[in-house]
Amino acid sequence: MSKKLILIVTIIAMLGLFALPVAAQGPTCADDYTVQANDWLSKLADRYFGSIFAYPAIVDATNLAAQSDDSYSKIVNPDEIEVGQKLCIPDKQVAEDYLNPQVGDKQLVEFWTTDNEAERVAVYEKVAAAYMAENPNVEVRIIPIEEGGISQRMTIAVAANRTPDIVRMGIERVAAFSADGILDENAAEAVINSIGVDDFRDGPLNMVIDPATGMHAAVPYDGWIQAIWYRKDLFDTLGLDAPTTWDSIKAACEAIPGNENFLYGITLGTDPGQNYGQQIFEQVAISNNAWPFDENGNVTFNTPEMIEALRFYTSLQDCATPGPQYWRGARETYEYDQSAMLFYSTYIMDDLVDGSGLEGGGKAQLATPDLANRTGFAPVMQGPNGSASYGQLVTLGILKGADPAAQDVVKYFLTSGYQDVLGLAPFGKVPVLKSAVDGWKNSSEYFANYDPATLEQIANGYDSMQRWLFRPDYGATERAVIGDIEGRLLIPQVISAIALEGSMTPEEAAAFLQEQVETLLAERQAQ
Repeated sequence: MSKKLILIVTIIAMLGLFALPVAAQGPTCADDYTVQANDWLSKLADRYFGSIFAYPAIVDATNLAAQSDDSYSKIVNPDEIEVGQKLCIPDKQVAEDYLNPQVGDKQLVEFWTTDNEAERVAVYEKVAAAYMAENPNVEVRIIPIEEGGISQRMTIAVAANRTPDIVRMGIERVAAFSADGILDENAAEAVINSIGVDDFRDGPLNMVIDPATGMHAAVPYDGWIQAIWYRKDLFDTLGLDAPTTWDSIKAACEAIPGNENFLYGITLGTDPGQNYGQQIFEQVAISNNAWPFDENGNVTFNTPEMIEALRFYTSLQDCATPGPQYWRGARETYEYDQSAMLFYSTYIMDDLVDGSGLEGGGKAQLATPDLANRTGFAPVMQGPNGSASYGQLVTLGILKGADPAAQDVVKYFLTSGYQDVLGLAPFGKVPVLKSAVDGWKNSSEYFANYDPATLEQIANGYDSMQRWLFRPDYGATERAVIGDIEGRLLIPQVISAIALEGSMTPEEAAAFLQEQVETLLAERQAQ
């Protein structure tokens, strides 16, 4: 059951103690424990190890065990454990290593990574081992952590004055950690300059700029691009333009149903309980220059541009897959030749060759065996007042107080070890370095199923990639509110209300969003 870790943070801050995350190879379970009512992790750490500050040892041991034994469940948020959940309790020596790390005379570089699956951690450790072989005075510890729990874990580390040296994280975390003043921007600048500013794509570099200082807050690393994936063969047969503008998307959506057994033109994100709808809508909105705030921090949902974006998006439901839909339905209706367009990230590329995994097990059987070869890629959307692509950028942040060797380790992971890491998931790890593109294109046999022009488009996708969160003139408060909008599913709710329920007009939805976001902003400003 859930207990608030803020109490632990307060105690740590008062006592000045710290906890050190466990190394990636991790411990075996010295004991198992089933969570009871009124349990929380610090209490269990005190019981087993004599210190409430060693609770991360239980988190990491349990998460490691869960990768090979489904009787354990991953702890995503350390503040939330459930009655009946099985925990892995490591040996007491592991907890001791947390509290008193010993590396002899070597420089210790702790590297938190949200690439936390066992096979991915193994590659990070391989790259770290190669670096240590060249630099025997440095010990690099790869520490897998859960993306969903990174903020809580960093809060504990900061309060304990025991932060990692490097952390792999999404761009949205950079904004928050930069605002908290815990990232070493001078170190990030030094790494970027040592690799060569000209080798980085401009888009990723611009996304990591701290608007308060004008400096790069973290080092861009990799990411993925969203696009409309579409049946190019069908578009060619029907004489349709590629779906790159509002007009061409609408025209294709209306023309396709009834042709070659296709039932729908597209599948949209309309499920009010899933953020897939916001992921798509943001791209639509930005392509019409519709943003949640203006340059002065005023809420701007009730604007002609936002209303027009809501109207266009929801009008597509007339030729879209019915009922509440999210990414799974979009993917499967495309694979089964039921709809001819979907919004999806580059992670779909292997699914269009082999079929995606089904929720109940097994894989989707592609209705068209050479689906990848018949699929077009349209990452940039042109709207009435602009254009935009959408995606995610992953970064390597260097924390203040990091060992000086951390800069060299980050550089190594972007040079000598870069292709090894990109090869873990080439579809979702698009390189940010121009010099790495050719190696990336040869990193997966699946790429042979796609037109070389598609791969080039993907590699160039960062150049136009935008998200509400990335707007450089937004400060920490605006970015926090954007996170609140996403967390409260406000956009998916109004999309459902307009497109499925008919209980709102676009104008009413915009007014509702204006009121809700003004309230969220006031709450944030009062904190």
